[in-house]
Amino acid sequence: MRSIRLKNKRLAFFLPICICIAVKAAGQTDVQLRFDAPATHFTQSLPLGNGRLGAMVFGGKNTERIVLNEISMWSGGVENPDRQDAHQYLQPIQKLLQEEKNKEAQELLQKHFVAAGKGSGWGNGNKVKYGSYQILSDLFIHWEDTVGTVTDYKRVLKIDKALATTTWKRNGVGFSEEVFVSAPQQAIVVRLRATNKGALAFLVQLHRKEKAQVAYNGKTIVLQGQLNSGEDADGIKFSAFLQATGDGKINAGEAGLRVEDATECTLLISAATDLSWPTVTQRGPDPLPVARNFVQAAAALPWSRLYKNHLADFQAYFNRCRLSFAAPHLTQTFTTPQRLQRFAKGESDVHLPALYFNFGRYLLISSSRPGYLPANLQGLWAEEYNTPWNGDYHLNINVQMNYWPAEITNLADCHKPLLNFTKELVEPGTKTAKAYYNTAGWTAHMMSNPWKFTAPGESAEWGSSLTGGAWLCQHLWQHYRYNPDKKYLQSIYPVLKGAAQFFTGILITDPKTGWLVTAPSNSPENTYITPDGFKGQTTMGPTMDMQIGRELLTNTIEAAAILGIDKKFCDSLQQLRKQLAPNQISPTNGGVQEWIRDYGEAEPQHRHVSHLYGLYPYDEINGIDDTAMMTAARKTLLRRGDEGTGWSRAWKMAFWARLGDGDHVLKVFKGLLKPAFIMDSTYKMRGAGTYPNLFCAHPPFQIDGNLGATAAIAEMLLQSTGKEGVIRLLPALPTADEWSSGNVKGLRAANGFEVDIAWSEGQLKTAVIRSKAGLPCALQLPEGKKLVNAKGQEVKWKRGNNGIVQFATKKNDVYFLK
Repeated sequence: MRSIRLKNKRLAFFLPICICIAVKAAGQTDVQLRFDAPATHFTQSLPLGNGRLGAMVFGGKNTERIVLNEISMWSGGVENPDRQDAHQYLQPIQKLLQEEKNKEAQELLQKHFVAAGKGSGWGNGNKVKYGSYQILSDLFIHWEDTVGTVTDYKRVLKIDKALATTTWKRNGVGFSEEVFVSAPQQAIVVRLRATNKGALAFLVQLHRKEKAQVAYNGKTIVLQGQLNSGEDADGIKFSAFLQATGDGKINAGEAGLRVEDATECTLLISAATDLSWPTVTQRGPDPLPVARNFVQAAAALPWSRLYKNHLADFQAYFNRCRLSFAAPHLTQTFTTPQRLQRFAKGESDVHLPALYFNFGRYLLISSSRPGYLPANLQGLWAEEYNTPWNGDYHLNINVQMNYWPAEITNLADCHKPLLNFTKELVEPGTKTAKAYYNTAGWTAHMMSNPWKFTAPGESAEWGSSLTGGAWLCQHLWQHYRYNPDKKYLQSIYPVLKGAAQFFTGILITDPKTGWLVTAPSNSPENTYITPDGFKGQTTMGPTMDMQIGRELLTNTIEAAAILGIDKKFCDSLQQLRKQLAPNQISPTNGGVQEWIRDYGEAEPQHRHVSHLYGLYPYDEINGIDDTAMMTAARKTLLRRGDEGTGWSRAWKMAFWARLGDGDHVLKVFKGLLKPAFIMDSTYKMRGAGTYPNLFCAHPPFQIDGNLGATAAIAEMLLQSTGKEGVIRLLPALPTADEWSSGNVKGLRAANGFEVDIAWSEGQLKTAVIRSKAGLPCALQLPEGKKLVNAKGQEVKWKRGNNGIVQFATKKNDVYFLK
C-alpha cells in the first residue's frame, strides 16, 4: 500500500509540472502577436484594456497613434421606446398568424408593434436617442526626427503580460515604446526610452474631431467634452487627463506637449464619463477630477511598481487557464499576418490555434471587468464616432457569444458585467412586456444599450425577436451551475421567474397541432418562404423561441426546487412545458425544422443557425436523449455549410464540437482563420475571417467571433452537460497530427469543478479534477483509466449508462485520472 500511495503522490504533482514545462517550452508563439511594420489600419493595431479603459497601439515610427477608449462613451440617453398602445394589436397579429396570414400579420406588426420613435436609427444611433458607442480620443506622438533611416523595427503584443512593445533604431539610436493599461491604477501607461542620452524629442497631442476641447498646460493635457443625447441635446460629459514625466524638458504649447533632450519619458492617461451605471437617469461626478486623480495617484509610483501592480492583477486572471500543444515550434520567426497567410495555404503552425484561444481569453479579460458595462459588439475598442451597428448589445446572439468562454475558461469574474446588465433590464423590460403584450414579467428583444432599451427594433424583419431577455437568463443560470452558491441563486431567481412569467404569459395555441407557441416572433434575421410565395420573417413559434423557453422554464423550476420555494408556480410551469412545440425534423431536408411550419428557405446558407440553439449553448439535442435529432442537427449544419461571417463560423465550431466531430470543428476553424486582408503594396480588408491583429472579421470587426471560437475550442477539450453536468474529456479532439499531443489547465465544468487535461498521440494521458464546491461529480470515465484521490486511494463510484460514473467529492479536494 505504501508503494501505491507514493506512486500516486508523484502523480498528484506530475500533471501541473508537466503543464508548466510545456508552457515554458512553448516559447512565445502561443502568447505573442508580432509585426515588423507599424499599423496602417485599426485592424493591424494592438489592443490593450482593463475592462474600462482601452488602447489600440499602432506603433508609428514617425507619428504614433494610440486610439483611446472608455467603456461608457455612449451618446444618446434614456427614452421611452415603448408604444403604449401596442398591446391592442397583439391579438389581431396573433390571429392572423394562426390563420397563416403571415404577410398581413407582418404588415400590421410593422405598423403598430415596433419601437416608438426612431429605434436604433437603423445603425446610426449617434443621431437619435438610442445612441452609439464611440471613440474617446486619439493620442498622437509626433517624433521630431522623421527622416533618419529606421532599422530593426518590431512590434509585439505579449498577451500573457498585457503589454505592447515597439522597438526600432533610427540612425543607430535605439528607441522603445511600452504600453499597458493598468486596472489597479486605472491608467494607460506609455513609457518611451532611448539608448542614447537625451535622444527623445517628440510632440504629444490628444485629438478628438468633434464635441471636445483640448488644453495644454505645464506637463499635462486636458480633454473635455459632452456627447449629444439625440438630436443634439446634451448627453454625457467625458474627460481625459494626461501627464508627462521624464528626465528631459517638457513644455506645453498651443500645439501640444513638447518633450526634448529626454532619455526616458512616461505618459500617464486616464479618462472618465459622468454616466452613472446602473442609475443612468442620474449623472455621476464631474469626470475631470476622477481622471486627474487616477493619473496623479499613478504618477506617485515608479514605472516598475506600476508594471508590477498591473502584471499581478492581469495574470491573476490570465494564468488560471492555458492551452498548449507539444509539437515542435516554427524554426523561423514569422509575423502574425504571415502566420495567418501560411496557415491558409496549408503550412503547419501547430501553436496558432493555442494563440487564438489564449488571445480570446485575453480579450475578455481586457474588455469585461466587474463593476463596468459589458463587452459590446467590439468589446472595448472602437475608432469610430458611430461604431458599426452602434457597437451595442445585440441580444439575438452577439453579446451572449461574447460571454460563452467566461465560465468554461475560468473567467467567471469577467461574466459579472453581463449578469448585472441582465438584472438591470428587468425594470424597463417589465414596462415593455406590459405595453406590447399586456402580461406580467419582463422581456427584452433583439438589442439593447446602456440606457436599457428593451423594446422591439424598428423593423419587423429583425426587431421582433422576443426571447433576448430569456436568453440572457441562461447566462445567469450558467454562472450558478459553474459556481454553486445559494445566495447568488436567491438573487437571480426573481429575474428567472419574471422572464418565465412573460414567456408563459404570451403563449398561444397553434390550431394545427395544439402546441403552445410564442407570437409574434421570428427566427433571428432569417427569411422563410410560404407556399404562396410570401418571403417574410414574422411567425409564431420559431424553433429557437421554443428551445429557449424550455430551457428557461427548466432552469426556473430547478432553481425554485433548490431554494425550496414557489412550488405551485413551478407546477404550472411543468404543465406548460409539456405543451410547448417540440423540436421537429423537416420532411423536406431532414434537418432540424427552423419554423413552426416546414417553410422554404430564402437563403439555405444563412449565417444564423438559430434553430440549433438546443444543441449549443443549450444541450437538449444530445446523443443520449434523442439520437435522431442529433442526426438532424448534423444535416442542418451540412446544409448551412461551413462559410459565413466570423461569429457564424465560431457558432458552427461549437455545434460540431457538441456533435463530437473534432475534424469538422478544425475545418470550420481554419475557415475562421482565413486572412480577411491582402497585404501587397497596400493593406486591404476583404471578406470574413481574421484580420492581421487576430480580430474577427464579421466583416467589419466584431469581437464575438474571437470569443465564441475560444469557447468552441474549450468545448473540443471538455464538455459538462445535462442536469448532472457530466464531464467529458477530449470529446471532440481532432485527428490531425498537430492536435495529437498537448495539455490544457484550468478549464471549468458545471457543479464547481476545475479540470487539467494532458493527452498524447490522440489519447488521454492524465487529468486532474478539483472540486470547488464539494458536489457529486458525474464523469464519463475513459476505458482503462483509474480514479484516485490525492492520497493515492482509488475512489469509489457508482456506474451509470454510457460509461458515466458518479462519485462524491469534498470541497477543495483533488482527484486524478491515470
